[in-house]
Amino acid sequence: MQEIYYLSEYPLLSAIVFLPLIGAAAILLMRDANSIRWTSLVVTLGVMVISLPILSGFDKTTYFMQYAEKYEWIPAWGINYFIGIDGISIFFLFLTILLSILSVLVSWKSVETKVKEFHIALLLMETAVLGVFVSLDFFLFYLFWEMMLIPMFILIGVWGGPNRVYAAVKFFLFTLAGSVLMLVGIVVIYFYAGRTLNILTLNSIDYPVIMQYWLFLAFFAAFAVKVPMFPFHTWLPDAHTEAPTAGSVMLAGVLIKMGAYGFLRFSIPMFPAAAEFFAPVLLLLSVIAIIYGAFVCFAQKDLKRLIAYSSVSHMGFVTLGIFAFNTQGLEGGILQMLNHGVITGALFLMVGIIYERTHTRQIADYGGFARLVPWYAGIFMVFTLAAIGLPGTNGFIGEFLIILGAFSRQKFFGILAATGIILGAGYMLRLYQKIFFEAPREGLFVSDIGMREALTLIPLIALVFWMGMFPNVFLGYIHASVQHLMYRYEINLNTGFAFDYLQWLTGGN
Repeated sequence: MQEIYYLSEYPLLSAIVFLPLIGAAAILLMRDANSIRWTSLVVTLGVMVISLPILSGFDKTTYFMQYAEKYEWIPAWGINYFIGIDGISIFFLFLTILLSILSVLVSWKSVETKVKEFHIALLLMETAVLGVFVSLDFFLFYLFWEMMLIPMFILIGVWGGPNRVYAAVKFFLFTLAGSVLMLVGIVVIYFYAGRTLNILTLNSIDYPVIMQYWLFLAFFAAFAVKVPMFPFHTWLPDAHTEAPTAGSVMLAGVLIKMGAYGFLRFSIPMFPAAAEFFAPVLLLLSVIAIIYGAFVCFAQKDLKRLIAYSSVSHMGFVTLGIFAFNTQGLEGGILQMLNHGVITGALFLMVGIIYERTHTRQIADYGGFARLVPWYAGIFMVFTLAAIGLPGTNGFIGEFLIILGAFSRQKFFGILAATGIILGAGYMLRLYQKIFFEAPREGLFVSDIGMREALTLIPLIALVFWMGMFPNVFLGYIHASVQHLMYRYEINLNTGFAFDYLQWLTGGN
C-alpha cells in the first residue's frame, strides 16, 4: 500500500517539537530565577503561536498525514526522520502545548528551589511528548517515548512530596518494563517487514495471525501500563500524590493519553485480528476500571489521590470506547481523552492552588470554602460538573458516545459503564460538599484566586463549555481518520484475518 501523506513546505512540526528543547538549552546558561521563569513561559507561548496555523490549515476531509517531514537519518538501518499529524493526533499536540503553558504558570511561586532544573525538565518533557504524537518512524517514536521517562522521573523525585523517591522509582520501573516488551515487538516487526520502521508502511502490512497475537501482547504491555488499565494502574495514585502540581497536570493531561494513543496508532491497525480476539477481555478490564476506580474514590482522604483514582475510572471509559470497535466508541474515546486532559488537568491545578495556601491535601482539613473563597468555589464547581458529565460541559458528549458504542458492541458492558457515571457523580458531589459546605476548620483562613491563577484556569473553563456545546468542531477533525481506521480494521477482518481459536491454540499461522 502506498504511503499517503502531505509533505510540508516548512518544517513547522519540527519547530514545534524542538523549540522547547532549544529553550531548555538557553535556560541552562541562566542564573536568575525570574529570567528562567519568563524564558520558560515565552518558549511555551511561542510553541502555541507557531502551532496555530496547523489548526487553520488542516484538511478535515482526509485521513492523510499532514504537515509531514521526511528525511533520511540512518539509511543503513532503514531509519528516517519522519513526522506528521492526522485527525487522531492533532488535538493531543495542542493539549500538550496548552498544558505546558499552564504548568509553567502554576509553578511560578510554588517552585522556589532548583528553579533552573525544574523548568529544563518541564521543557524536555514537552519536547518528548510532542515527539511521541508526531512520530511516523518507530525508532523516532521509541526514542521520544523513552525520553519522556527521564524528566517526569526527575520532576516527581526532586520536587515531589515526602514519598517522592518511592513514587518516582515505581513510575519508572512500571513504565520501563512495559516499554522493553514493546521494543522486542518493534524488533520483530522490523525484521519481518524487511528492515523498515516506517509506521505508515508497517500499518499496511498483513501480519500472520499468530504473530499478531504475540505482538499485540508486547505492545499492550507498554500501552496498558501507560493508560493505565486495571490492574496495571497501581503506580498512578502514588505518582500523582507525590508529584508537584505541574507534574500531575502533565501526567494526567497528556502522558497517560500516550497509552491510549498507542492502541489507536499501532495495536488496532497493525494487529486487527488480535485486537478482535482480545477485545472481550479488554472491554471487561475497562468496565472493572470504571467501577473499581469510582468505588476507591469514595474511600480516599487525600484530595490528590482521589483525583488520581478518578483518572483510572475515566480512562476506563476511553479504553471501553476504543475496544468497542465502532465509530461512536472510537470518536467518543478520542474526545474523552481530550476532555479528561482538560478536566483532570484543571482539577490538579485547583488542588495546587489551594495547597499553596493551606499546605495540606487532607479533605478533612478543608470546609466552608464556599464562603471563604467564593471565586475558587465557583470555578471548582464548573470542573466538578464537567467531571460528572453534566450536559453542556465537555464531559458529557464523550461519555455519551462511548456508552453508545459500548451498547452497540455489547449491551452488558454499556449498562455497567453507565453505572460508573452514577458513581462518578456520587464521589465528586460528595467531595464538593465536604470541601465547600461543611463547617470550616477552626482558625482556617485562605485567600481567593489571584490574577495569575485566574489566567491559568480561564482557558480550561472556556474549553469545558466550547467542547461541551460545540463538539462537532472537534469531531470534524477526528472523523476522517477514525473512518479510515475502522475501514482498515474491517477489511483486515473480512479478508481472511479474522482470528481462528483452534489455529491460535495449535500455534498455526
